[in-house]
Amino acid sequence: MTATRETIEVTAGEVATELKRRGISSDEKVTLTIEPENEIFFGRRASRARVVAAGLTDDDIDRLIKQAQKDVEPLLG
Repeated sequence: MTATRETIEVTAGEVATELKRRGISSDEKVTLTIEPENEIFFGRRASRARVVAAGLTDDDIDRLIKQAQKDVEPLLG
């Protein structure tokens, strides 16, 4: 049997639903090609990978951003 290739264009959040709709079970292997529409995603993805590797969570990131905002606000006035 020869495998056929098919391109499906959906958002990341729609992948599981679309595969299920097509009758592809969760134990079948599929290959995804990710093509972000905006180059800023590359920077965000790379930065997030480094933050996660450092052991920080999304809550940690939010806390650091809020602290940096508080530190800068007095300098803006």
